[in-house]
Amino acid sequence: MIIPETLYKIANTVAAMVELNEDSLSSLKQAWPDLRFTLCSDDDMPARMPPALQRERFNLYLLGGGEHCLSLTCDPLHAIGVVLACVDEE
Repeated sequence: MIIPETLYKIANTVAAMVELNEDSLSSLKQAWPDLRFTLCSDDDMPARMPPALQRERFNLYLLGGGEHCLSLTCDPLHAIGVVLACVDEE
């Protein structure tokens, strides 16, 4: 479960980062060791999946872990992680 306050803290932490890269993920994993994090381009996310939180440089999506597989979810009660999706500046 990821409560909205945690998602906002993650977003604020990411917003303060100069670059969004593997080092960013390492920092997030250290700050929230119980959550899973992954990094990708927002272009790689399904168009039908709305972000849980949008910012200018990135969007955050929720990862669910039901049925022994990771998947995207809109339900924060079933979220076990966050996808950090970088938004192209174009």
